[in-house]
Amino acid sequence: MIYDISPDITEQLAVWPGDSPPSREVLLDMANGDNITLSTLRATVHLGSHADAPSHYGVDAPTIERQPLDLYVGTCQVLHVSAAPDTRIGVDVLPEKLGAPRLLIASGTYPDPNQFNQNFAALKPGFVEEISRRGVRLVGVDTPSVDLFSSRDLPAHQACLQNGVSILEGLRLADVPDGLYELIALPLKLVGFDASPVRAILRTIGSQPH
Repeated sequence: MIYDISPDITEQLAVWPGDSPPSREVLLDMANGDNITLSTLRATVHLGSHADAPSHYGVDAPTIERQPLDLYVGTCQVLHVSAAPDTRIGVDVLPEKLGAPRLLIASGTYPDPNQFNQNFAALKPGFVEEISRRGVRLVGVDTPSVDLFSSRDLPAHQACLQNGVSILEGLRLADVPDGLYELIALPLKLVGFDASPVRAILRTIGSQPH
């Protein structure tokens, strides 16, 4: 079974305030008698489900095309947690053992990708440090950021940078049960860019709880 954990990319998709929303310019259209339909997309690279590059939050850090592809393909664990709005998630939500080097956290605090709400939950720096200590190389969230909307020093991003943990943001995890899956969420080879949209999916591994 495949779970599509990416939101629809439409002109209604919310982006971070001040960022570039998606828009489509139709250059040629068969409905108007052209021989082909041809479109141009303009949007932020932090669009919907996306992979942050370390260069997004670290000076002279790697840009997105330099990220190892094996970060974004392989076994991952989905974990639903209880989190109050506008709070940071700590290590207390973690199970005794983690089952994969990729961890996707479902907080449920950003329910509608077309309506930007500023009070989504985020991660504590200590959470990032602990999952790194346990061998996690990539963390994903169902919110626009691993840090709070009001944060300017971005401590969770900085903890990811310092501990070698890569970031996926903007995932749709509400309908995915807890468990182990195969993650496929490859970024585009955008040379020099600070992020890339991904078409993130999960494939079931054996039987999953319901």
